[in-house]
Amino acid sequence: MANDGHLRATYNDIHIVGKASERIAAEFKPNLIVAIGEGFFPARILRTFLKEPSTQKNIPIQAIGLSLYEALPSTTAEQIGKEVIRTQWLGGNSKILLGRNVLIVDEIDDSRLTLQYAVSELQADVDRLLSELPEPEREKKKATFGIFVVHNKLKEKTGKLPPGIPYFAGEEVDDKWFDYPWEQKDIYAHDALVPQSRFRS
Repeated sequence: MANDGHLRATYNDIHIVGKASERIAAEFKPNLIVAIGEGFFPARILRTFLKEPSTQKNIPIQAIGLSLYEALPSTTAEQIGKEVIRTQWLGGNSKILLGRNVLIVDEIDDSRLTLQYAVSELQADVDRLLSELPEPEREKKKATFGIFVVHNKLKEKTGKLPPGIPYFAGEEVDDKWFDYPWEQKDIYAHDALVPQSRFRS
């Protein structure tokens, strides 16, 4: 019996992304999704809900890798939890950002440092690409960024987002460690603990 104070969710619970999809479609209308690491799982679910009803076209998903809390071969103990480390980026695919409404998707908004880094660096890529275009083409090739997280922790954030950036969250949760199903080796043991999680009170 778990009494570790962790919050937990099953794969079925992650379908709460569908609750936010109508608002995202109405207010932001994304035509590109950029998933941060494990945010690829909810991004793929969200894409199902955002599929264009009239054309049945899917929104493309690109993935980037950012690590804040994970111990990697290249990180030091001092960096963990304080410095965002880039492990995978769009590279030559950055041009796909031009002229798009880009929805950045992550599993959880904890300190907001990872989201701040993602927005800042993707915008820097767009600015660089725009500077290489003839001036008359730049305005129509600008990118707009929005954010979706499955869970937003109710806490003061260290990271900051640009003013006015569209922000969507599936649910607000307490400031507790969250265990996601895609992090587990024994999914049945994980699911058995979910009813005991405060998330499922």
